[in-house]
Amino acid sequence: MSLPPKDWPNRDASRVVQVMPHRWHVQQMGEGPDVLLLHGAGASAHSWAPIAPQLQSLYRLFVPDLPGLGFTQSPKGRARLPDMAQDLSALLNDQGISPKVVIAHSAGGAIALEMTRRGLITPDRIVILNGALEDFKGAAGVIFPVIAKILVLNPLTGMFLSSGPQSLSQARAVIKSTGSELPETLLTPYAQLIGRKPHVDGTLGMMAQWSLADLTRALPEIATPTLFVHGAKDSAVDVSVAERAARAMPNARLVVMDDVGHLAHEEAPETVADHIKAFTQT
Repeated sequence: MSLPPKDWPNRDASRVVQVMPHRWHVQQMGEGPDVLLLHGAGASAHSWAPIAPQLQSLYRLFVPDLPGLGFTQSPKGRARLPDMAQDLSALLNDQGISPKVVIAHSAGGAIALEMTRRGLITPDRIVILNGALEDFKGAAGVIFPVIAKILVLNPLTGMFLSSGPQSLSQARAVIKSTGSELPETLLTPYAQLIGRKPHVDGTLGMMAQWSLADLTRALPEIATPTLFVHGAKDSAVDVSVAERAARAMPNARLVVMDDVGHLAHEEAPETVADHIKAFTQT
């Protein structure tokens, strides 16, 4: 199955696009200049549903599921940051999308910056929400990718999947561990993703192959005006990561939101949208 279930957020905007080596699930809505929205690891295009109504009156939103995640079907071994950047560029070219603005969450922020520094996209503005822009430090940087590789290659990984009330409970626990609190309506898509082995495998594969060292070193070379928005309660990516990135880039600034965690755009979509519009409409 490539399309999400009928009750999926913004399901009427979904379609399937075949651009090798992926069978992409994308959503497109609104009118105006092209804006690319990139979700983070473990999520999908659904995570933009709360904020999309605030933006689609101004922009044409192009919202893909990242390779291997959500409902995008992908081969294993294409989860490195340069691969994702190149493959997303091919998708944009195929669909005639030339983003004037990129809005990216968590690991999607790394992809947005990687695409920009490689010249694969030339946006006028970049907005990064709770950006995951640094590798794990110390032993975690070695241990976590190894664990992910073992799990993604293990056919027994499916034993850890769950559905129904148990998956909802797991989703609630995972989201809470990031410093965010979501109502059940917004937790339900995450619970459904937890029950899909391709999505879980794709998330683990991304963890196993992810390396941000080259991008971190290249941040001073990225001159595109960039706004970092970061939740002060984020326990998945500390606000200091955004502080360092904003200092490293020549034309970047940071806004810290006090009362939200890692999923700021889902917890406070109106406020985040106001920051985005103030930055991109000038």
